[in-house]
Amino acid sequence: MMNTQQLFSLEGRSALVTGGSRGIGRMIAEGFLRAGARVYISARKAEACDATARELSAIGPCVSLPADVSTLAGIQQLVAAYQQHEPSLDILVNNAGAAWGAPYAEFPESGWDKVADLNMKTPFFLTQALTPMLKAAATDHLAKVIHIASIDGISVNPWETYSYAASKAGLIHLTKRMALKLAPERIIVSAIAPGPFASEMNQSARDHADEVAARTPAGRIGTPEDMAGAAIYLASRAGDYVVGSTLVVDGGVAWAR
Repeated sequence: MMNTQQLFSLEGRSALVTGGSRGIGRMIAEGFLRAGARVYISARKAEACDATARELSAIGPCVSLPADVSTLAGIQQLVAAYQQHEPSLDILVNNAGAAWGAPYAEFPESGWDKVADLNMKTPFFLTQALTPMLKAAATDHLAKVIHIASIDGISVNPWETYSYAASKAGLIHLTKRMALKLAPERIIVSAIAPGPFASEMNQSARDHADEVAARTPAGRIGTPEDMAGAAIYLASRAGDYVVGSTLVVDGGVAWAR
């Protein structure tokens, strides 16, 4: 008989969420804790990461592992720090990201490289470095990797964020390629493409929620529950058969604009 509580439970699982100190990363971290996971959050700013981990520890076990995952050295540092706590990793959420906007004629190489590296290169190399630990977790259940993409990788937004849109589209395709490689190893790779959620990355949704809601078919911006629900679905037994797909969580914006 199917037990729906077990279907969505993360009881006893370990999860690492990059960019977990705020915004979408924090929403996912909190959701995982409420679903029973042990959660490790990483962010570049140690103070913010530590503060969020302290706050989330009121819900369940949450540990701060500050690191700059935009470099391979930073990735290795994070992996080593995580290994001090756990022998394996059940769930990896590649959420750390960056955006850059500038007019076409003035768009700088620095704005290209920073964004493309963090949004596309980092998820690949962090997953690569953690693959042995993901394999170790895939015993009686599957290990999961969830990339956080964006609807800007699916449809075109009105802003000149060239490297952001390209990197998120690239990440959506990378999700498919990595999924095919890792599925036989019992590691399932999928992605979420968020729309308007209040965050540092999406300041228009954060600061002009009513305006953004008016342009959203669902009539509102996203809530922490919307994001947590999508991530829990993919991370739990419920999402085991979703391989290489990108779940669009955006209130309909990608299709409306």
